Amino acid sequence: MDYDKVCQQIMLLDPNMRSARVINNRGHLVAGGMKKGMMPLENEKQDEMMFMEIALRVRMRHEFDKEFGQVSFSLSYREKVIIYSFPLRDENVLLVSSSIEADFGKIPFKILKIIEKFP
Repeated sequence: MDYDKVCQQIMLLDPNMRSARVINNRGHLVAGGMKKGMMPLENEKQDEMMFMEIALRVRMRHEFDKEFGQVSFSLSYREKVIIYSFPLRDENVLLVSSSIEADFGKIPFKILKIIEKFP
């Protein structure tokens, strides 16, 4: 999967997108980043901690796949930002953020369509 292309397409989905990144299953950044001109809400060290926590959470969710089916995405609606995580086929995680003005009822499903296009 061409992660940089995926991240670029996601950033174009909506003007409220803040970032699109791919992290590996240990929480290390593989591709993507913040939208140009966008100020991060956290510092680099906090990014690393958040990436590790999300990677762990995604791995832990697999424990319930048999009972509930596989997770397509998870969403965290916070005061300042919406964070979406998408487990990828290769154990990496697509991590996307948007402002709270974004249409979180539609964006994740548009992202799923983008992900499905890439082998």
